[in-house]
Amino acid sequence: MTYDDIDVTRPAERVCHIRINRPEVRNALRTQTLTEIADALAVAAADETVGAVVISGDSKAFAAGADIREMASLGAVGVWRSGRPAQWQRIADFEKPLIGAVNGYCLGGGCELALACDLLIAGEDAVFGQPEIKLGILPGAGGTQRLIRAVGKAFAMQMVLSGMRVDAATAERRGLVAETVPADKALPRALEVAADIAGNAPLALAAAKKALNQAFETPLSAGLDFERQCLALLSASEDRNEGIAAFLEKRKPVFRGR
Repeated sequence: MTYDDIDVTRPAERVCHIRINRPEVRNALRTQTLTEIADALAVAAADETVGAVVISGDSKAFAAGADIREMASLGAVGVWRSGRPAQWQRIADFEKPLIGAVNGYCLGGGCELALACDLLIAGEDAVFGQPEIKLGILPGAGGTQRLIRAVGKAFAMQMVLSGMRVDAATAERRGLVAETVPADKALPRALEVAADIAGNAPLALAAAKKALNQAFETPLSAGLDFERQCLALLSASEDRNEGIAAFLEKRKPVFRGR
């Protein structure tokens, strides 16, 4: 599959890397960009040799926001009928681990794309924010919902209502970022984390990701019940038997996603 707005590579075993490649507009996310990201994730989801995906921008911007020129042409009906929500949902529905490597600007839609990732590795130069309020609108791709779950009500309110920008150290301290590293180490570290994660049992990874996300969707009792169901189902898998056998035999397991 060929793309115009992204590059897709396989930099390590079982790891796929999606790089947003629109440097002339600081990787602004037009509808085509989102569609290509969703398409690439769909390919990765169907590929048994992919265990985890890293998404990044370049050294200056992860993504500086939505493509304002494209958005400006849409009225109320156009926004309502836009194909963008469907692409955002396809990205959110990706079942394998998705790691964001963030350098430079990560604003607006870019921040929302980062929030759709399972964890973020940020360079010290990263800048996060939801500045939509400055344009007379609000975050419309999950920013009001995922940000508050990541950083808590008070800080999310401050970010969204003021449009303030947040540096990487603050983002890590507030729980938005898993790790902060030197700027030139963000992508290498994200690829390292992805490779480590991708080496685990595929069925267990998918179940664990789904169970963790359930914590945001259901009461504790329902989440615990879902967790037990996942554990019971995994107990019937070949990978579970292989994992236990490898542990007892003091060797590295060979998982096959069965």
